[in-house]
Amino acid sequence: MILVTGATGRIGSALLTELHAAGAAPLRGLTRDAGRASFAEGIEPVEGDLAQADSLKAALEGVRSLFLLSGMGAEAEILAAARQAGVEHVVLVSSITVQTHPHLPAAAENLAVERLLKDSGMAWTILRPTQFASNTLWWAQSIRDQGVVRAPYADIGLPAIHPADIAAVARAALTEPGHQGQTYALTGPECISARRQVAAIAAALGREVACMEISREEAHRQMASFLGDETAAAVLDLMGGDVNDELLKVRDTVPRITGTAARSFRQWASDNGAAFR
Repeated sequence: MILVTGATGRIGSALLTELHAAGAAPLRGLTRDAGRASFAEGIEPVEGDLAQADSLKAALEGVRSLFLLSGMGAEAEILAAARQAGVEHVVLVSSITVQTHPHLPAAAENLAVERLLKDSGMAWTILRPTQFASNTLWWAQSIRDQGVVRAPYADIGLPAIHPADIAAVARAALTEPGHQGQTYALTGPECISARRQVAAIAAALGREVACMEISREEAHRQMASFLGDETAAAVLDLMGGDVNDELLKVRDTVPRITGTAARSFRQWASDNGAAFR
């Protein structure tokens, strides 16, 4: 039995699709509201809240492999509950910032979860993806309402990854031998700047979308209103204010593990164009 947490999210839903297509069974998808979940036939929806590990007891029953996103709940309690339930292998989605920006608070938190997993007694595989292509959904309302994106560091390119590629690597780690005890840094196939991302979204929409570069200070004011000062500053560092070779490096992990080329940002924009209309 494989349990996928965050089953209705961008990575979890893609992972369930991958696992189902590969014939992996039995499968469970964890969601806060199982009654509203719409999974393919043969995938069992189960209800639970990652912020309350006690709510996962039924979901973990009979599970041997667990897919878990770091930062979604009480990880120490979740891992303890998983081990008690007999889970043998956990695939954890962490962050590439653990190795590129270990001084950031969020990176330290992710590293702490990685260590908890390694010390849990269960087998583990750790995925460290870079910036998600789906982060550009932050621009959706501005594109819909004004046909413009205002972004800092508009010409600094990062190797953004399609969430479906994270799911593809997770599927391999959950179903194929050789991945236990491995840590994988994951990126997209190229570095792509915000300006080029906007152009790809515009191409997917078939209309013009302008990209206007704004200062870090203006971006910080906007982000801090919903992220807080510290998190906004960290995000801006990762967007371009404090890049380094490790963050900019394009890696071959996705094609090496899945046997398929990593998806481009242009493909992500084509897959998700409806979100910007």
